[in-house]
Amino acid sequence: MREHGPDGSSNPQNYLPFEAEVVADDAANTITITLPKPDYNLPGNLAYPVMAIINVADTTDFDHGVIGTGPYMAESHADLVGYTMAKNPHYWGGEVPYDKVEIIFMGDASAKANALMAGQVDLVENITNVSDLQRLQADDSYTVDIASGVRCGFSWINFKGILGNDTLRKAIVMGIDNPTICESNTIGGLYTTGFSVLPSTLAYGYENLNNPYAYDPDAAAAMLDEAGIVDSDGDGVRELDGQPIFLRYSSYENRLLNDFSDANTMYMAELGIGVNPAYGSSDDCWNDLVTFNYDLDNNNWTTVGNGDPTEYMANWYGKSGSNYCGYQNDAYDAAYEKFLETPDTEGRAALLQEMQQILIDDAAVVIDGYYNSSMAYSKNVGHAHIHTADYYWLSTEITPAE
Repeated sequence: MREHGPDGSSNPQNYLPFEAEVVADDAANTITITLPKPDYNLPGNLAYPVMAIINVADTTDFDHGVIGTGPYMAESHADLVGYTMAKNPHYWGGEVPYDKVEIIFMGDASAKANALMAGQVDLVENITNVSDLQRLQADDSYTVDIASGVRCGFSWINFKGILGNDTLRKAIVMGIDNPTICESNTIGGLYTTGFSVLPSTLAYGYENLNNPYAYDPDAAAAMLDEAGIVDSDGDGVRELDGQPIFLRYSSYENRLLNDFSDANTMYMAELGIGVNPAYGSSDDCWNDLVTFNYDLDNNNWTTVGNGDPTEYMANWYGKSGSNYCGYQNDAYDAAYEKFLETPDTEGRAALLQEMQQILIDDAAVVIDGYYNSSMAYSKNVGHAHIHTADYYWLSTEITPAE
């Protein structure tokens, strides 16, 4: 399996095992790959957007000079500014609409909306402020296209810390009103509520899953009381093993993660659980995660980046180097290992359903919801469409107005 990279990213370091043999035949224009064992999602791995097979005779600029199979290729770039993309003369999929496309990096969501409305850009993706999105939707000068995505927002739970206590962990999950958070004025429309690690739009049996920890604050409080996790000194914070409960909650400002963390903190406070926020950059959040310096760590991950959730579900596999939460369940491990060896689609889907239910039953994750991707554009663009896949936004479907 591919392991996640060490540099603050969920992207993998490699998409083939190091034991794989790759032989290029220039005369035949073919590449032959021999693996040490079957990989039933090899085509997906090879198509993973941040990976490429490179002919070093063509470029040594591996960060910016690789030409893929898409309709556009990088002509020039400026760090932290953007790219100039040119029509790919070798594109296989028909006519390419634009000769050149300028891609501009904007980290602030409101800046994107303002630039679009000021006519500085023609199209923007993923505006993450509800008010900005609603402003564009209300203006006939712009088209807003929204699609259910394949990203899951979730807080990792550190099983090596205080949340290794089953009762405390399950009560916290039961004490958070996720549907109300997702429907709030802050989040509304940008996330779909859910209770599993895989989005409900994917064909992995979400409709058959059972959530034993649906929002019920009274039951959550009773669960804690019965376990002796009580507020004995009346300061509003419960104690466990004689110590007040204060959780370190790592989060960062991306796709409303801090807003979810704030809301989750509010519900935990109502339950008598103290929280010490540790909000910083994405690198800060990642470093907390990989060093287990957290109790809850909020992230937003693509679940099927290569068309398959194998690598994503390894996050909870006991033998995986990507298991940054210390979760271990023999039944989950057995199902995951069987999943790796199962070639047929129906069998894999059934095992994924089984793994999801195990994680739900163990209250192994605090789910934010499923992020809805968006694309907004002016009348200078004739047509554009955002897909559920988290990549390939700049496609031939984006066309100029006639």
